[in-house]
Amino acid sequence: MDKSVSSDHGRRFERINFLAAKTPEAEHARARLVGRYGDDHSDEADVVVALGGDGLMLQTLHQFMGRNIPIYGMNRGSVGFLMNEFRETGLRKRLQSARSSFIHPLRMTAVNRAGETATAHAINEVSLLRQSAQAAKLRVYVDGHVRLEELVADGALVSSPAGSTAYNLSANGPIVPLGAPLMALTPISAFRPRRWRGALLSDKAEVMIEVLEADKRPVAAVADHYEIRDVARVTVMTDHSVGLELLHDPGHSMEERILREQFRP
Repeated sequence: MDKSVSSDHGRRFERINFLAAKTPEAEHARARLVGRYGDDHSDEADVVVALGGDGLMLQTLHQFMGRNIPIYGMNRGSVGFLMNEFRETGLRKRLQSARSSFIHPLRMTAVNRAGETATAHAINEVSLLRQSAQAAKLRVYVDGHVRLEELVADGALVSSPAGSTAYNLSANGPIVPLGAPLMALTPISAFRPRRWRGALLSDKAEVMIEVLEADKRPVAAVADHYEIRDVARVTVMTDHSVGLELLHDPGHSMEERILREQFRP
């Protein structure tokens, strides 16, 4: 399902719901677009147009997860890796010719030291991060088997292909093509073993990370923007039951952007 295809399947994109980041630039753009195209309630819209940066796009994807509605972003922020170029005119024509990228989020199940369980989805990554000056000590399981007895590091993360160019890349993890059935497991500032750079895993794998010496070395788990502190263990899997559709202008699909990132000097 992680493939780029034309979005023209008879959809007309007549009813548009506009969302904007809480910045003057984004709100001004929304006002002008609503004046030109109208603004339908999200329950009745054919498409959601998000105006802002990548942060707003992540919020929008979480907000509409499971709603089966495509998201088209236009950059009114700073980086805008997930966004299209902003233009006021020709929006419906752009939507009609846009290409769809389908992504599956990660599902995190975290158990804290009190035995309480929390679940959350992540578009980009699930991160385990030390909460104190002490380095974290982690044990890594894949499909129930111990693959790394002890990782001493600032933390570790599991990234989806869509998130591989975000925090994962900053932590020196691999860039994963959007259509690849993979997850990236990447250490964050590893102290021991120093030479372990992480692993590429099947997107059907179950990754479980156990926190060792959790009382002395507390660790937080973060699924995109959702955080649970003092975790004892965290399980991460790709949730194939949820598909999210992003629309991008021809020649600027997520697949193309991720490919370009691999050739940046």
